[in-house]
Amino acid sequence: MDFDLGIVLRNGQPLLEGFRLTLLITLVALAIGIAGGAVVCAGRLSRRSWIRRIAGAYVTFFRTTPEMILIFWGYYCLPRILGGELSSFWTGSLALGLVTAAYAGEIFRAGVEAVPKGQFEAAEALGLPRLVRWRSVILPQALRQVIGPLMNYFTELVKNTTLLSAIGTGELALQASLLGGQTFRYLEFLTAIAVGYFIIIFPITMLSRRFEVRPGTPTAARPRRLGAATMRSLVAR
Repeated sequence: MDFDLGIVLRNGQPLLEGFRLTLLITLVALAIGIAGGAVVCAGRLSRRSWIRRIAGAYVTFFRTTPEMILIFWGYYCLPRILGGELSSFWTGSLALGLVTAAYAGEIFRAGVEAVPKGQFEAAEALGLPRLVRWRSVILPQALRQVIGPLMNYFTELVKNTTLLSAIGTGELALQASLLGGQTFRYLEFLTAIAVGYFIIIFPITMLSRRFEVRPGTPTAARPRRLGAATMRSLVAR
């Protein structure tokens, strides 16, 4: 079969609209996930055991339940509970956002736990307020550990948006499927979106590797530990 690139170009508007919606869903789900992940991380690190158990149960549930089941449940069951309608866009974004929160919470927790224990003890010994300790000592060091894994998960989130085609969300995969059905040129449209996803995901994957901290990483590339002078300057503020 001949590959007709022209038919893809002639139907570029629906594909661009699907591309736009795919990115919008990804960003909304990521925003929900980062906000929820911060809460989950705080729960997982809490000194109260019952809070840790609740956060742990949340992580276990959303990491073990297939995203498709959550999307279908939200689309068909949640409106019955709420007594109203929920669009496919918001259903899918919320479902993916809740899953993202579970993964992001674990990523954040791992980043915090990677900060040397001595940094916590030094900040506490200097009498820094709890908020200052986290804002100026712990989080800056944890951030370097978090960026790489979070970017890797972002690529998974982009791919998971294709699941929303099952509930009629007009993202990129559904647009390509509809155009393929109308023109009987599935080869062109499915190939086009495969290239489109590659263009989105590959650069992010390559960039994320620059932020990964592996065993044997040179000291200069590791998170900068705050020295005594820096600690004292925080006390003086």
